[in-house]
Amino acid sequence: MPGLIGKKIGMTSLFDENGKNIACTVIEAGPCVVTQLKTTDTDGYDAIQIAYGDKTEKNVARPQIGHFKKAGTTPKARTIEIDSLEQEVNLGDEIAVDIFEEGEFVDVSGTSKGKGFQGVVKRHGFGGVGQSTHGQHNRLRAPGSIGAGSDPSRVFKGMKMAGRTGNAQVMIENLRVLKVDKEKNLLVVSGSVPGAKNSYVIITK
Repeated sequence: MPGLIGKKIGMTSLFDENGKNIACTVIEAGPCVVTQLKTTDTDGYDAIQIAYGDKTEKNVARPQIGHFKKAGTTPKARTIEIDSLEQEVNLGDEIAVDIFEEGEFVDVSGTSKGKGFQGVVKRHGFGGVGQSTHGQHNRLRAPGSIGAGSDPSRVFKGMKMAGRTGNAQVMIENLRVLKVDKEKNLLVVSGSVPGAKNSYVIITK
């Protein structure tokens, strides 16, 4: 599962060969540095650790500083593990956006925008009680009944109710790669990806 860490730049739109306007997202994908090579002998499994995004040394723990220095790079903000890459890599190598090709499909995961504590209308799309007459002066956005009284005398787990909305790990699958800019390390994918502008995302094949 080859992949890269990137940063969401924002959204724009492109026209395809048929003149159709396609909404798309621009991602700064990499370059990522190989900071660790895990093997079955030393770690019990094979994996490649890659890192992205500069971080000041004063905000990094000392063991992490040594970990990055071993790879010959500066402290990084994000690290992930990927299963494999098409090419063979060594410690300290850079992986750029050219591992992706135009026309292929990728999965993008990130942390969605947090919306705080929200009611059932905003969180789950409920319609509310629906009436504004017969004494329903404050029930327009209420959840309504949440279960029977005597039996089962409790609220079932998983009931759709008010609560914290957003700020969760979300993956959007099968986004088509529209453009790959190797000079600026930019990846343009169709549709939207989770997160706010300048938030970190993970792109995998």
